[in-house]
Amino acid sequence: MKPYAMTDNFSRGRIHPEIEHSYRSLFQRDRDRIIHSTAFRRLEYKTQVFVNHEGDFYRTRLTHTFEVSQISRTIARVLGLNEDFTEAVALAHDLGHTPFGHAGEIALNELMSDCGGFEHNLQGLRVVDLLENRYAAFPGLNLSYEVREAFVKHHTTHDHPATPEEFRNSGAPLLEVQATIIADEIAYDNHDIDDGLYSGLIDEQDLQDLKIWRAAIEKSGSEYKKLNPFLRRTEGVRHLIDLLASDVVNNSLENIKRLDIKSYDDVRSAGELIICPSDEMRTMKLELEKFLREKFYHNYKVMRMAKKSQRFLTEMFLTYIEDSSILPPRHQQRINDISVERVVADYIAGMTDRFAEQEYEKLFHPFTRT
Repeated sequence: MKPYAMTDNFSRGRIHPEIEHSYRSLFQRDRDRIIHSTAFRRLEYKTQVFVNHEGDFYRTRLTHTFEVSQISRTIARVLGLNEDFTEAVALAHDLGHTPFGHAGEIALNELMSDCGGFEHNLQGLRVVDLLENRYAAFPGLNLSYEVREAFVKHHTTHDHPATPEEFRNSGAPLLEVQATIIADEIAYDNHDIDDGLYSGLIDEQDLQDLKIWRAAIEKSGSEYKKLNPFLRRTEGVRHLIDLLASDVVNNSLENIKRLDIKSYDDVRSAGELIICPSDEMRTMKLELEKFLREKFYHNYKVMRMAKKSQRFLTEMFLTYIEDSSILPPRHQQRINDISVERVVADYIAGMTDRFAEQEYEKLFHPFTRT
C-alpha cells in the first residue's frame, strides 16, 4: 500500500474495545461482520429501480452493492489503497436503504419530518451501531470508526447526509471512502442504462445523442453495429464502465501528484476531493445522469411503481403509529427508549420489498393470515 492509504495503526478503533484477531486485520473483520449481518442479506430483495416482482433480471440493492465493491476495489488496487477497508465501506454503503429504493426513502423522510427526518446513509449508521443484534458484548456490529464515518461522508448526486457531532472534525473523506463514492456513481449510472435498455424504457437510439455513450461505442470497435441488440447493450455498458473508471484512476493519480499527497494527514487536510473524474468526463457524466432522470427515473411506469410503494408504506407507518401494539414484541419493547415514530421508521426501513408487501396484506386484507 501507498503511504497515503488508511491502515489499521491509524484507525481510531472501535466504540467497544476488543482484542483484535490474530491473523485478520481490523478492516477484514469489519467486512466479515457486514457480510454476515441481517441487513446485508436483506439487500437481495430491496429495490434498485425496479421492484423485485417486475423480473429477476434487474439489479437489486445487493447486486448493486457487489458492483460498487468490484469497481471500488479495482480503483483502490491501482492507486495503492487499502483494499480491505475499501471493500468494507462498499459492502456497507446501502445497509440503511428502505424497501422500494429512493421512493421508500422519500416517503419515510416526509413521514418523519417532525421527528428528525430519515436519510438512508444515517440509517445505515444506526443499523451498524444499534439495530443489528448479533453479539453478546455490544449492540450493533461495533465497526471501526473509519467504516462508520464513511456513511456520513457518502455525498453524491442523490445522497446528502448530515454530519453527526462525532465526525464533524475528522477532515476530508479518506481515499478509500472517496473511491467508493465514485464507484457507487459509476455503478448506478451504468447498470441503470443496462436495466433501462432491457426494460425498453430507454431507446438505444436516444443514447447516440450522449457524447459519453458515443465514446464508449468507439472503444467497443467497428463490430458494434453488427452485434445483436443484447450484445450491443452489454458491450456498450462494459466499455462505458471502463471509460469512467480509467478516467477516475488517471485523474486521481494526477491529483495525488499535484496536491503532493504523501500521507494520511495530507488526505484529511486536502481542500478538495482527490479521487474524482476529470473535468471533461464530469461534464459528460452529468449529461448522462440528466438523460437518465428524464428518460428513465421519471418514466411513467417507474413513477407508478414509486407512487404505489410510497402510498402503502405511508399507510403502514400511520397504522403502526396509531396503535403500536400491532408491532412485533421486540419492536414494541424499544418504544420505552426512543420515540414510537423512530421505532416504526427502523422497522419499515429494515423490510425487504417482499416482506413489506406481505405485511401490507396482513394489515389491510381481511382474508390474509397474520
